[in-house]
Amino acid sequence: MGVRQIATAVPTAAARARSVLAAAWTCGVTTDVGQDDLVGAHRVAAEDGTVRISPPPDSVLAAAVLCAPHGRPTTLLEFADAAPVPVRDRVRARVWLSGELVPDGEELLLIPARAVLQTRSERIGIDLDDLAATAPDPLALAEPRLLTHLAEAHPEAVEQLTRLIAPDSLHGVVRVQPLAVDRHGLTLRLERTRGQADVRIPFHTPADDLGSLTERMHCLLASAQSVSRRMR
Repeated sequence: MGVRQIATAVPTAAARARSVLAAAWTCGVTTDVGQDDLVGAHRVAAEDGTVRISPPPDSVLAAAVLCAPHGRPTTLLEFADAAPVPVRDRVRARVWLSGELVPDGEELLLIPARAVLQTRSERIGIDLDDLAATAPDPLALAEPRLLTHLAEAHPEAVEQLTRLIAPDSLHGVVRVQPLAVDRHGLTLRLERTRGQADVRIPFHTPADDLGSLTERMHCLLASAQSVSRRMR
């Protein structure tokens, strides 16, 4: 018995990008002066995804502000979404925002001109109004803790969930790890000696908080146990 992948609900590109922005602690900055990686120097408004940066005095971005006309440098911001569980190719997505940084008090406010989401399979341009109007996934901030706990404390549950995957997909698999979770489903990384594949297991209805996520996971495990009994 395999999981049907057709018409499975997934986050929209705008929701995926907002989730990356909400969870990111670092960002890469490229200006005419050069490139820099900033840690803990930006914040993202929960209501509309507005990005503000407090550039360290010795950063490339601070130098770009001094050199730019009116202190408003054009810039490209890059945010990486890395899997919290150790797997190969841990970067699951990247978000690029390009535009102008405008002084606003002691911070710089990004006036975006373009937004792009890069996943493992495609690159998608995102409408800026959609990006501002779309909320991040409700599980985005809790996802690292949830996946780490699942991988470290419940490896037998992860193995059991593979019963919901088509047997042909498991050929040659040497390790299975939880790669991602959102309100619509759980994604498992199937690692082989050479290469890997990602398989999505959908929830029967979206999970909008931790309580409903627990119920959805129990339903998946019950389905996996049912498959196990039928195979005996």
